[in-house]
Amino acid sequence: QVRLVESGGGLAQPGGSLRLSCVASGSIAGINTMGWYRQAPGKQRELVARIDSGGIANYADSVKDRFTISRDNAKNTVYLQMNSLKPEDTAVYYCRADFRRYNGDYLRTSWGQGTQVTVSS
Repeated sequence: QVRLVESGGGLAQPGGSLRLSCVASGSIAGINTMGWYRQAPGKQRELVARIDSGGIANYADSVKDRFTISRDNAKNTVYLQMNSLKPEDTAVYYCRADFRRYNGDYLRTSWGQGTQVTVSS
């Protein structure tokens, strides 16, 4: 069992910043990609940003130049620095990790429980 625990969500004003963290724990031989997704009420879950084990990142167009994803491989942790927040960034943010439990294992996926981000004045 691999567990992902997110933290750092909350309320921010438009133009403000928040930083999300997600720690993976459990039986992990290696994590390939870690990412952040979000789901607003009445909408489908969408990719926000993801980063591979080598540090290559890609972003949704809606958050480019405002959000930065990073990871600490030694700590199995991924971060999302969110700047210049907009009301449309309001959503539940979910962490995702694609990992192997042991060498030779197939690639598995685990999700966090989600953390609420609300951008409002």
